[in-house]
Amino acid sequence: MSKNTALDWISKNEEQIIDVSQKVWEWAELGLVEYKSSELIAKTLEEYGFSVERGVAGMPTAFIATYGDSGPVIGVMGEYDALPGISQKATTEKEPLVDGAPGHGCGHNIHGASGMAGAIAARMALEKHGLPGTIKFFGCPAEENYSGKVFMVRDGYFEGVDVALSHHPYWMNSAGLTSSLAVNSVKFHFHGVSSHAAASPDRGRSALDAVELMNTGVNFMREHIVQEARIHYVVERGGEQPNVVPPYARSWYYIRAPERSQVDQIYEWVLKIADGADLMARTTHEIEFLEGAYNLLPNKRLSELVTANMREIGAPEYDKKEMDFAKKIAGTITADDKAAGLRQTKRPQWEKLMDTIMDRSVPDAWDDGEVMPGSTDVADVSWVTPTMEFNTATCALGIPFHSWQMVAMSGMSIGHKSLIFAAKALAASALDLLTKPELLKSVKDEFVERKAGREYKCAVPKDIKPPLEVAREAAGLT
Repeated sequence: MSKNTALDWISKNEEQIIDVSQKVWEWAELGLVEYKSSELIAKTLEEYGFSVERGVAGMPTAFIATYGDSGPVIGVMGEYDALPGISQKATTEKEPLVDGAPGHGCGHNIHGASGMAGAIAARMALEKHGLPGTIKFFGCPAEENYSGKVFMVRDGYFEGVDVALSHHPYWMNSAGLTSSLAVNSVKFHFHGVSSHAAASPDRGRSALDAVELMNTGVNFMREHIVQEARIHYVVERGGEQPNVVPPYARSWYYIRAPERSQVDQIYEWVLKIADGADLMARTTHEIEFLEGAYNLLPNKRLSELVTANMREIGAPEYDKKEMDFAKKIAGTITADDKAAGLRQTKRPQWEKLMDTIMDRSVPDAWDDGEVMPGSTDVADVSWVTPTMEFNTATCALGIPFHSWQMVAMSGMSIGHKSLIFAAKALAASALDLLTKPELLKSVKDEFVERKAGREYKCAVPKDIKPPLEVAREAAGLT
C-alpha cells in the first residue's frame, strides 16, 4: 500500500521531476561549483517538507535534506556534477550546446533528480500511512573529480544511516555486485631554477625534467605492480617557452588498485620515485593530496531487493521516435567497440545483446567478485553503511560514458524514462527497508560479513580540505 502511494506520486509529478533533470542538464556545472544545480534540488526538497542543511563537509554545493525523526534511517544519494568539454545538444550528431562547455556525459542530471524524486515519494508514503522512519537525501557534489562523498563520510555525515541507496545511468537495468578500484588523486609541484636555455643552461634546474623523470620511473614501475592496478597522469604545467629552463612544472596522478591497502603500497613507491626525480634533476617538490577513495563493498541482499522492485515496476517502453534516435546514436560506434564494451561487463551470453539497441531486461546480478576498472566515492559510503548503487538503461548499449552521445541521451525522453523508472525503484526499495525489519537485519548482517573484520580509515587526512580553489580554477571562475 505504501509503495503504491510513492509510485503514484512519482507518476503524477513526472513533469516537475523531469524539469529538474533538464535544468541541471542545461546548466552542466563542474564538480564543487554546481551552485545552481544543488540549490534547485535542495529547494525542491524543502518544498516537500524536508529540512535542509547546506554547505556540509566544507563544500558549498553539498547538502543533506531530512524528513522524519525516528528509525530506521534510509539514505538516498544524488549527484549533479558534469564533465568538461563535452557540451552537446539532444541530437544524434555531434553538436555542442555551447562550444567547449561541460556536459552531463555520465548522466548525473538524472542521478540527482532520481534520488530527489525517490526520497520525496518515500516521504509522502511515510506521512500518508503514518509510518516510522527517516529519509535523508545526500546532495553529493564532485563525484567525477574530487570525490565529495569521501569528505562527507570522513566528517561523519553518514553516521546513523541504516542503508544508503543510489542510482546511476547505464546501458542496462541492473543492481550489480561488482567492486571498484580504490584510488588516490595527487598533484606533484616541482620547483627548479630558471635560466636561459641556450646561453646558460648549466645554471638552470628544470622542473620539467623532474616531472619527466618521475613519469619515466612510474612507467618502469608498472611491470612490478598487480596487473589490475591503473596509474594515469597528465602534465598540467611544463614551462612557458622553450628558451627558458622551466622553474615550475606540475603533474596530476590517479593511482588505482582493487584494494585500499594496495593503493597505499603503490602510492608510497610513487612518492619515492618523486624523491628520486629530485635527486636527478636537483629540484624540490611539494605534494598536493586531493582525495583518496576506497574500493566498493557490494551487498547481495540489497541487489535482490532492488532487482525485484525493478521487475515489479517494469522497465520503460520506447516509441518509434525514441528507438530511431537510439539507433542513430548506436550507429556512431563500431560493432567492435560495442563488443568490447559488452565483453567488459562479463555478463553471461553478452554476445546475444549485439543486435539489441536498448536493453529492457532486468537480469539478476552476475558480477559478484568482479572489479570494475574505475573508481567511485560511493565506495567510502559502502564501508560505513550497507550501500547499493543500481543502474537503469539510459543510453544505447555500448555507448561510451563521458561522451557526447551520453550527454545527448541524458537530455531527451529516453533519459527521462530512465529517470522515472529509477526514482520508482528507489522509493519502493526504501519503503521495503523501512517496513520490513527482517529484511533490514539481513542487509546489515551481510554488511558485517563483507567487511570481514576490516576497519575503515578514511584515506583523506583531517587537515585536507575539499579543493575548492582548484575546482573554481578548473571551471574558469577565478
